[in-house]
Amino acid sequence: MSDDRATDLDADTRRRLASVATATLAAVLQKRGLRTTFMSGLAPIKPGQRMVGRARTLRFVPIREDLVETYAPRLNMQRAAIESLKPGEVLVIDARNDTEAGTIGDIFALRAIQLGAVGIVTDGAVRDAAALRGLDIAVYNRASHGATFRRMHMPVDQQVPIACAGVTVVPGDVIVGDEDGVVVVPAALAHDVAAEAEQQELEEQWGMERVAAGESTDGAFPITLARRPEFEAWAAARHQERDA
Repeated sequence: MSDDRATDLDADTRRRLASVATATLAAVLQKRGLRTTFMSGLAPIKPGQRMVGRARTLRFVPIREDLVETYAPRLNMQRAAIESLKPGEVLVIDARNDTEAGTIGDIFALRAIQLGAVGIVTDGAVRDAAALRGLDIAVYNRASHGATFRRMHMPVDQQVPIACAGVTVVPGDVIVGDEDGVVVVPAALAHDVAAEAEQQELEEQWGMERVAAGESTDGAFPITLARRPEFEAWAAARHQERDA
């Protein structure tokens, strides 16, 4: 299955997605009935990184030596996936949560940067972790391992639906990462989810201020109907200060 949908996100949606926490996005998606969107067990390779981009997928299966020549010619599927990357994309690798070999290293990551990719996500291991931390690309992984992928994996397909860290990822999905990890936002919902998440974080900030002032969480988080006018006045004052 190939999906060549445009990788661009409108600037407003991208800005909003980059400004809110993945935890907030996961909560908003859960309210919409999407309960399995946060990738479990993945960590950012360096602190403070953020990532927003459209998914380009790569699928690994367990290696079977008699099939290596069939699925791994010189221009193998991993190389093809890397060379197909477009600006603003995130390479998402299905490694079946297997950390017994690396799925990508620094040279391929550097090529991804040259092609405009903004992130790499794998539910397996990466190689060259120290070098990857020095590159200008967000990387999320489960572990590091010095062996090449051919020890455990065969890359067999790209731009197909995959599973990564317990989440189904479809080519073109919006992938958002922060220090908590990675969440998958369906492309068709990205604009509305981003706006709702931004509003939710504004409400949470008001609640945080009230609790910091010594108030109970009751009525402040979540905001009750009786206290919503108080919040609305606070939010309006903030917007006026921002626009001044």
